[in-house]
Amino acid sequence: MSAADWGVVAAGLTLIALINWYFFFSEGDGATAAVSSGGVAEVPILVRGGYSPATVRVPRVTRVRLVFDRQEDSSCSEEVVFPDFGVRRFLPAHEKTSVELTPTAAGTYEFMCGMGMLRGTMVVEDRT
Repeated sequence: MSAADWGVVAAGLTLIALINWYFFFSEGDGATAAVSSGGVAEVPILVRGGYSPATVRVPRVTRVRLVFDRQEDSSCSEEVVFPDFGVRRFLPAHEKTSVELTPTAAGTYEFMCGMGMLRGTMVVEDRT
């Protein structure tokens, strides 16, 4: 193989590694919910090819309202699932949908689309 062939192979392997890192290991942007005077922690989440923010930090034992704003027609994003809470909610295209949860234990909880391709994380923290 020539030096040009090796360069193409190296570039291809680098791109494969970057794509895998982006989809499987990058944290994405995050948001920390502030509790309102009504005792509800509300976080808006944009749904467009993924969840933004993909990581949400909320306090434990507080009612959490995640407001999903789905700005696309992709069939993959038409549903959001919180397996640890037994919640599955349909997200109409170009509308906002609220999902309310009350996490009682600190920890990390995943949420995802119905196909499991789009993923996000809700981090429940003990705050003082």
